Amino acid sequence: MLEQGAVAKNKNENQERKWSLEIWGLLLIVSGALFLDGVDLSMVNIALPSIGNELHLSTGSLQWIVNAYILGYGGFLLLGGRVADLLGRRQVFLTAVAVFGLASIVSSFMSNEIALIGLRLLKGIAAGFTVPAGMSIVSTSFAAGPDRMRALSIYSIIGMTGFALGLVFGGLLTEIGWRFTLLAPGPVALILLLAGLKLVPHASRERVTMKQFDLWGSLTITASLLVLVYALVEAPAKGWTSITTILLIIASVVLLFAFILVERRHPQPLVRLGIFRSMSLVNANFAAMMLLGSFMSFQFIATLYLQDSLSWSPLWVALAFLPSSLFQVVFGPRIDRVMKRIGTPMAILIGLVLVSIAYLLFFRVDPALPYWNFLLPTMILIGIGFVFAFPGVNIQATHNVIPVEQGLASGLVNTSLQIGGAISLAVITAVLNSSHEPMESNQLLPNMYVAIAIVAGLALAGVLSSVIYLVQLHRANKKG
Repeated sequence: MLEQGAVAKNKNENQERKWSLEIWGLLLIVSGALFLDGVDLSMVNIALPSIGNELHLSTGSLQWIVNAYILGYGGFLLLGGRVADLLGRRQVFLTAVAVFGLASIVSSFMSNEIALIGLRLLKGIAAGFTVPAGMSIVSTSFAAGPDRMRALSIYSIIGMTGFALGLVFGGLLTEIGWRFTLLAPGPVALILLLAGLKLVPHASRERVTMKQFDLWGSLTITASLLVLVYALVEAPAKGWTSITTILLIIASVVLLFAFILVERRHPQPLVRLGIFRSMSLVNANFAAMMLLGSFMSFQFIATLYLQDSLSWSPLWVALAFLPSSLFQVVFGPRIDRVMKRIGTPMAILIGLVLVSIAYLLFFRVDPALPYWNFLLPTMILIGIGFVFAFPGVNIQATHNVIPVEQGLASGLVNTSLQIGGAISLAVITAVLNSSHEPMESNQLLPNMYVAIAIVAGLALAGVLSSVIYLVQLHRANKKG
């Protein structure tokens, strides 16, 4: 059993097969799309000051260049996963990649803020369909066991490397011109589309009618997620206790309850609620939420500190994050062998412990300390931690899930990742903005220690959850 890291008795089932060039090509195409999603999510952050200066945009408009992408991405993941399961993974994946690529190219020529934000939203929606469709293609194209674990490990590491390297690429491209940060993913996406037309396999599927499709479930859960993400990203500006924020959160909760009622009655629900009886899936989703939520918040704090307090250039900030990416690139492709021995729950726990230590080490931050002392150890531990935890949550979230629900399972875990990031960023932004003290050069950010404590607390919550799950597994094994 994968969760226990046990070795199956049948040696033939455990022997890794040699992959053909076509199989490698398929994996690289699907992983490449996830890489672009990650790159886009982080690359534009570095370019925001340059975009604002040239287009004379307000802070609120700049915030929405990033948040519009997160809104579309987080809001449509569940719908994207179910649509991929029902209408065909190949069709959904390739269409979404094409939309992502074209929107990237067009957005790079935009100077109107409404058009730019609208195209960012469209790209996020496309990513919301690309990710669950791509992940389900990987899960169904590789046989259960070592092959699938290896494929999902490579897929996850490439995706996480994209998110980490996005800062580096963002810094390099911003030095040339901020429009290149919007343009760069476009041609790559179109190349992936052309290769995908040849290598992504056709899969037989049943014809789906509108009567079978869970329309009201799709509308209520998508609306609930969109309203929630919108409320969270706007809360720092409007106020956490403002009428607008409270009403939006209440509306999201009401829509969620409406979704649950619809799912309980629909013969072919968008989300089969029984899937949450799997403690393995629940643990993976909570760990994913804490993992990316803590990292995105840490990245936000560190980027602000390096640029605004220490006056580092975008390029130097990008290079400061590079060690984390290098560890993922070097050790990521080999982690599947480790997980076969220790199991995904232990891999997730090890990863979360390492990133928790990394954030706690950042409490030593001081403007007088050199980079190798206050930030380098943190970046190394984050890199190693993600090598363990990120593939672990993706593999565990889709393990033992029937093929027709692979898109659903991948949509759930990616929704957890995005919602975790949105919630944590909103909280951290509110904490940093709650102080009315002016930001001074070569000083810590206002409330910086409080923000770091929240980041560490999120990662430690993931550690606690993983420990509880491992204890439950141990007890279940003893009874069995």
